[in-house]
Amino acid sequence: MESITLDVKGMTCGGCVNSVKRVLTSIDGVSLVEVSLDSGKVQVGYDPARAQPDQFKAAIRDAGYEVS
Repeated sequence: MESITLDVKGMTCGGCVNSVKRVLTSIDGVSLVEVSLDSGKVQVGYDPARAQPDQFKAAIRDAGYEVS
């Protein structure tokens, strides 16, 4: 398993946190999602044979947030 930490902008409440968690956990190969509303950091644990960071970023953008 690999891990990546993404900076996400635009999260303002618990609903935003849940939305980001939901879109990321729906990606095949993602096994862990930890979201910090205060810092805007999202840690994703994943199997690199089944998922890639570009997928995470696209899913977060599609949910309406900025990611880097």
